Amino acid sequence: MGKVLPKQELCRVYISHKAMKRLAGCPEIVHRLTFAAALLLCLSPAVCAPVALVLGFCFSVLLGHPFERHNQKVINWLLKASVVGLGFGINAAGALAAAKQGLGITLLSVLITLLLGAAIGKLLHLGPKVSHLIASGTAICGGSAIAALAPVLRVNEKEMSVSLGTVFLLNAVALLIFPVLGHYLQLSQFQFGLWSAIAIHDTSSVIGAASAFGAEALEVATTVKLVRALWIVPVAFVSSFAFRVGNQKVELPWFIGLFVLAMLLHGYLPVAAELGRPVAMVSEAGLTITLFLVGAGLSLEKIKSAGWRPLLLGLTLWVLVAAVSLWGILLL
Repeated sequence: MGKVLPKQELCRVYISHKAMKRLAGCPEIVHRLTFAAALLLCLSPAVCAPVALVLGFCFSVLLGHPFERHNQKVINWLLKASVVGLGFGINAAGALAAAKQGLGITLLSVLITLLLGAAIGKLLHLGPKVSHLIASGTAICGGSAIAALAPVLRVNEKEMSVSLGTVFLLNAVALLIFPVLGHYLQLSQFQFGLWSAIAIHDTSSVIGAASAFGAEALEVATTVKLVRALWIVPVAFVSSFAFRVGNQKVELPWFIGLFVLAMLLHGYLPVAAELGRPVAMVSEAGLTITLFLVGAGLSLEKIKSAGWRPLLLGLTLWVLVAAVSLWGILLL
């Protein structure tokens, strides 16, 4: 029989146990508070979109993401809300003119990228589904296109993660180097906005790069990029027949419609025009936080899991699209 402790001793042990539990919980609390502090830092004018992405990635590598389980869901909703809010700060007439001017080059880039993706993927001995997912992500809107096409193609978790990892890594690189290249090449605000909308994958990275370049570039890039994102619908429809998997439910980018509505309200409703600038400023802050979360969701393990063949396919397509689209834009 073990020794029975007196009541006072039991109380002391119980209190000591509770204190130990609190101490053990402190690192997690500190971790979360540090993460929250880094998020708040992203609201500072000193932190632009590319810096927020790097800050998030460094935090993930050095300390880990304390809310990794919820990261993708928060990014998804915060990005959509921020994009809709940006519509209240965009001139409708100018934006629609920019979208019309970029329609032809957008159509060509989507078709050529999909065809090249299939051909190069075959040369690299990649599975047709992975090749199509990476090509679609490059041609349309990165992770959003891959997520929309995944149920249509009935891909497995490995195919999905490899495709997302490849596109995600290239997105991070594009966000950092495109503004530098744009200034080096002395592109105008319109030229850079159109180029980033066509050559960068995800909406968040397009908007981040364009906002780092200038306000006019951001306006052009946002509109053209969302027009480009509409290609999810016909590509998903054609893919369902090309891969013979039947008619699967496709999640359409509904937030694009809300963005257009916000833009029209700002252009033609005086009350919305007055509120437009504050809403747009809040949305820009939301996008900066989104990019911090995007960086925090990137880990060295995810980069390694992509493998060299999918990465080579994604890199080849990305460089080709960026070079050809830039050449076409300079000829406009």
